[in-house]
Amino acid sequence: MSSFKSLNLNPLILEALTAKGYTKPTPIQEQSIAHILNKGDILGIAQTGTGKTAAFSLPILTNLAAHQVKLKPYHMRCLILTPTRELASQIEDNIKGYGKNLNISSAVIFGGVNPRAQVSKMAKGVDIVIATPGRLLDLMNGGHIKFDQLEIFVLDEADRMLDMGFINDVKKIITKIPQKRQTLLFSATMPKDIAELSRKLLKDPKRVEVTPESTTVEKIKQSINYVEKINKPLLLESILQDKSIKFALVFTRTKHGANRVVQHLERAKIAARAIHGNKSQAAREKALSEFKNGRIRVLVATDIAARGIDISSITHVINYNLPDDPKSYVHRIGRTARAGREGVAISFCEPAEVKLLKDIEKCINYKIPVDETHPFHGVPAQIVKKENVPAEKKELAGKKPQSRSYRRKRSFSSNSSKKQK
Repeated sequence: MSSFKSLNLNPLILEALTAKGYTKPTPIQEQSIAHILNKGDILGIAQTGTGKTAAFSLPILTNLAAHQVKLKPYHMRCLILTPTRELASQIEDNIKGYGKNLNISSAVIFGGVNPRAQVSKMAKGVDIVIATPGRLLDLMNGGHIKFDQLEIFVLDEADRMLDMGFINDVKKIITKIPQKRQTLLFSATMPKDIAELSRKLLKDPKRVEVTPESTTVEKIKQSINYVEKINKPLLLESILQDKSIKFALVFTRTKHGANRVVQHLERAKIAARAIHGNKSQAAREKALSEFKNGRIRVLVATDIAARGIDISSITHVINYNLPDDPKSYVHRIGRTARAGREGVAISFCEPAEVKLLKDIEKCINYKIPVDETHPFHGVPAQIVKKENVPAEKKELAGKKPQSRSYRRKRSFSSNSSKKQK
């Protein structure tokens, strides 16, 4: 593997990389940087944690610094379009870090905050704009965004744009940008709509695919915990009582579910915060900051909100609910085992989620090991006192529930008792 020094990047960028302790590029960086420096288009297929942000930002910074341009008001030289506020902020943080020794300006544009500061910054002209589609369209319609000087367009997390319903907004933006430009498209997966968009958007692109679609990181220790739905809060609590779990990211299916999980953990004296679309930008940033700084060790998130979380210290990912899309499982657990570290992914599976589990295992071509040692394995779907679970686990598993409504529900415990008969 080559070093960053051999990739013809700006020397001032190399100084910033050295200060961060980065010496060798990741595979996607090694395969992309030279082609982007030569102003070629890229079709990059890479899952979370492969280093794709640096793969495009390092050569973009080098090229912009090599040819300075006086920007007109409301104009930009590079547009990076991304699906979430968190990811936009994360990308700008990286760009500022890599380009701290360069005279390159940047700005983030996203919703959930007053647009006045964003408009004020654009009025001066900005080299690199990182934006979410909705707010960018709003500023475009208000006359605060101009594309006459645009040289580079980056579409990041293209598959997530599709999942979140932004694809039509993206297409509207594309019709307004110059035909003569460099285009870089990155996506973790390549559904038909994105493949079709890439054919229209890119000109003779280099395809960079560093891992097969929907593969999982080998350094992640995965497990399945079969559990009745009503016992999930107590199972999560019991897992998080382990103080060796320093940074845990918990995924729920819904925003309200995330709030309920946080409320349960706080009652159990476990510091946690929720991050999802109903939270204000200030609340989301505060929760992320507290998590990064170690003031809380549990962050509960929905898929959309978590897409931009790039925290290398996450040790555990816990799927409180299994995702409806099996490919989302790959993105979720990819939040751990970053920067060469190892990680743990624990997934809860209630009776109604068994089909989702089978779809996930088919997608990743891997049979996830089942953990039968956890204190709620085989415990019926009834409210139990957490302090009694370890001692009474076998007794509870053998009891038949009394309620008629329970007998009509699917459950692991009732299925296992039938087999025993």
